[in-house]
Amino acid sequence: MGISTASACTGCQITTEDKAVLNGRTVEFGVLIDTSIAVVPRGHKFTGMTTLGDGKQWTSKYASVGMIIADYDVIVDGMNEKGLVCANFYFPGFAKYSVTTKENQSISMSSTDIVQWILSMFETVDEVKKALENNEVAISPVLTPGFPPQVQPFHFIVYDKTGKSIVFEPLDGKLKVYDNPIGVITNSPTFDWHMTNLRNYVKLGGNTPDPKKVFGVTLKPLGQGAGMLGLPGDFTPPSRFVRAAAFSGSTIPAKTAEKGVMQVFHILNSFDIPVGAARTIEEGKIFSDYTMLTVVRDTKNLRYYYKTYDDQNIKMLDMKAFDLDAKKIVKLHTLTEQKFEDVSSKLK
Repeated sequence: MGISTASACTGCQITTEDKAVLNGRTVEFGVLIDTSIAVVPRGHKFTGMTTLGDGKQWTSKYASVGMIIADYDVIVDGMNEKGLVCANFYFPGFAKYSVTTKENQSISMSSTDIVQWILSMFETVDEVKKALENNEVAISPVLTPGFPPQVQPFHFIVYDKTGKSIVFEPLDGKLKVYDNPIGVITNSPTFDWHMTNLRNYVKLGGNTPDPKKVFGVTLKPLGQGAGMLGLPGDFTPPSRFVRAAAFSGSTIPAKTAEKGVMQVFHILNSFDIPVGAARTIEEGKIFSDYTMLTVVRDTKNLRYYYKTYDDQNIKMLDMKAFDLDAKKIVKLHTLTEQKFEDVSSKLK
């Protein structure tokens, strides 16, 4: 089914001069997914889904903010009150989850539950890495609410407020953990493949090359940007990984967190997919990948920013504005219409 491969999410990270660690991502899918932004309080009880029924149970130690799908109240992209970030990204053709058995059912959960579990229970990347490597959790190949009726293939990224990051991937029924020194993630193939492929592009950079004399003729670059000549510009995961690494690695650090937020949005604008630019046709139906959402997370100031395909005005949720010990989850639907500011009367 084409929609299982139509998902071109891209993630990256930067650090500002005032030491704010900011990361963000685009959210793409081949069909409209019902999304809301939510705040999940401390003390909320969860039960993971498995193919055999109820799985791992936990109570949130930390509050979190982020994106939920449909009415299934677990965050699939978000940040907790300690500045820890976790998100899932499509991983088609490679994701292979654990077979759920009576022996591992009590530690098992769905591929959407695991993001909420990490946000609920951990403060740092090192803590998450230790838990994953100690096999404290398993992902069950169960259908997830709000998505098309097939097992959704995901891999995952985790960041913390220091800038440290890991990627973990379900391969052959086990979770493989990778250190992620560049803070970038896209989709298939595996993360280590993307890091190896990046070596093909080590000459890319923001600096325009100096003129060069060839056969007695001095050749000058035709304009600014020649340092990025050869940068792949298509929407495939390998090309987006290279672009995200090149852009996030070459930008001049912003002075403040708020300036940095805009910088991340500008980087991610380079991955905007308009409807029709990346599509598949199956059984006479068109499934067109498009950028439904773009989010940025400020791990220093605990602010979660987002904009949507139909509304490019940036919205923000400040975790400090909420009662993190509240008794219920609060949420806001993301689907809003663009409002254009008419400045005609301001001309003098």
